[in-house]
Amino acid sequence: MTRLFARRSSGRSVGHLDPEEIKPAVEDYSGLFDGSLEQRKDRYHAVVNHYYNLATDFYEFGWGRSFHFAPRRRGESFNESMLRHEHFLAKQLTVTSGMQVLDVGCGVGGPMANLARRTGANFVGINLNAYQIDRAKHHTRDLQSQCRFIHGDYMDIPEADDQFDAAINIEATPHAPDKTAVFREIFRVLRPGGEFAGYEWCLTDLYDPENADHVRIKQDVMKGNGLPDIAHTSEISSALVAAGFEVVEARDLAPESDPETPWYRPLQGRDLSLASLPRTPIGRALTNMSLRVGEKLRIVPEGAREISSVLNAGADALVEGGEAGVFTPMFYYLARKPEQSEG
Repeated sequence: MTRLFARRSSGRSVGHLDPEEIKPAVEDYSGLFDGSLEQRKDRYHAVVNHYYNLATDFYEFGWGRSFHFAPRRRGESFNESMLRHEHFLAKQLTVTSGMQVLDVGCGVGGPMANLARRTGANFVGINLNAYQIDRAKHHTRDLQSQCRFIHGDYMDIPEADDQFDAAINIEATPHAPDKTAVFREIFRVLRPGGEFAGYEWCLTDLYDPENADHVRIKQDVMKGNGLPDIAHTSEISSALVAAGFEVVEARDLAPESDPETPWYRPLQGRDLSLASLPRTPIGRALTNMSLRVGEKLRIVPEGAREISSVLNAGADALVEGGEAGVFTPMFYYLARKPEQSEG
């Protein structure tokens, strides 16, 4: 990671931030989580942009181009499980060549590229963060005829009504300040009969708001992942219906992981390889330590270690939430826009 910062020190060092902008951005981001839920929702643009300007390079370093989790089968590699999880959505939506598919909160374009190659469909990715759009264009440069990007807000999609055959959401709408509003906007741009499938980060029935540990886990997951709040699984289906969708199916896929390979295993350090090391507790601690030294030597910008620390706390909370069963990053749903929509 210090090599990554050093390599980019002549230009932008983290996201679209200059070195001197990083520490103030970290402080502003942290301050948002000292405020109220309503303040975070009101400033969700700032929450999302600060988070991904600060975190994207760390994610690509440790996670690759697909920023999501996956239920994993025994004997299946991390990368195999990630691809299967992406392909599952395309299969449920029956995505085929020539279809127009909206990727809601497309990240750096990893899943989009994988699905475009597999299906031959045309994808449009929307993302609020300009740096991630730049990265997505880079990662899909060999798929320009199939992949287009919109730098914009999925709460107000700059596309006409009834434009898309299908839409996918891979752990992106947890950032939305209003689930019904974002689903209503996706509903609007889908053609009648079009389907929407996704994975949502949720609290489960085991979450107890009176349990101090559960509340702490929730807060650390939110701060470590740029979320204004975390919805309960029941809220997702209700929000889809309120937006006008027919819910075809909805369920938590976390229990479908093999007990020996839970979705949070990549963060536990149980898969030891050179490629997986940055995701493990040891690898994350080493990254944090190297950034501390790098800051003192002025070869990485001030604030870089603090970013790492926030992400590490979030990663630890994800493991705790998974182990306790109070949190899932893969509440799956498939919803359909009626052929004759009301209104």
